Amino acid sequence: MEPTTDSFIDMGDNTALVCVDHQQYQKIVVPQLIDMTYKVHLGLFEEDVVLKLKTYSYDVIVIYENFKGAKIDTNPLIREMVQITGARRRQHFVVLLSHKFATNDAMSAFVNSVDMIINIADLANFKAVIRRGVMQHRELYHSFNEMFKSVQSL
Repeated sequence: MEPTTDSFIDMGDNTALVCVDHQQYQKIVVPQLIDMTYKVHLGLFEEDVVLKLKTYSYDVIVIYENFKGAKIDTNPLIREMVQITGARRRQHFVVLLSHKFATNDAMSAFVNSVDMIINIADLANFKAVIRRGVMQHRELYHSFNEMFKSVQSL
């Protein structure tokens, strides 16, 4: 299956934005997301990713730490995620694909403003790790989101 190339996403669809410019890693990540019933958009250029983030609310965003040759501390996509307001940011489950950090390293994820880290060596297990992470993310924010909806309706 190919990633979604059209710009149409229906309400209720599981959506993913894959910002991985390394083709070998992309060929591993995208099919696993499609197997999980995500509609996948590819973000191959910084401007394209910024536009897509303003246009859509993605459930999962996968960012390669060396996107376009960047280092983790200069990655423009990580900086973009930090600038998104809290309410919108909580809607995204942001995953960093890393050579440097271990899979599920919560402290490094926190420091780098992402929800989860997956080491490149663990890409074969990407689907299982993402499934568990997304479930934990939903459980964590479920009560908060319900309360937020209640307060907004007042």
